[in-house]
Amino acid sequence: MNIETLRDYCLSLNGTTEGMKWDHLCFMVAEKIFVLASLEDANLCLKCDPEDFDELAARPGIKQAPHFARRQWIAIESMDVMTDKELMERVAESRKLVLSKLSKKLQEKYA
Repeated sequence: MNIETLRDYCLSLNGTTEGMKWDHLCFMVAEKIFVLASLEDANLCLKCDPEDFDELAARPGIKQAPHFARRQWIAIESMDVMTDKELMERVAESRKLVLSKLSKKLQEKYA
């Protein structure tokens, strides 16, 4: 997967907006980030289920995302670390986890 495909996929998810923060491309739902992508090196940060964190962080090319909640966000060194299918599933899961923290009204709007 490349950054263009990732962008197209993220924007296909209901209510997703994009913006720039900290010199990174961000994909958000209700102004809450669910993907942070570096345009320089294809590094990604995604929210993950804390139950999956250890398994994910044990894989080569994946670690705790710096400056994000401990054991809740992963940094992926390159989009080649995962298959396209798995990466899309992880992006959808990240969005779902972020959405679950929003009000019921917003959850219904963006479900």
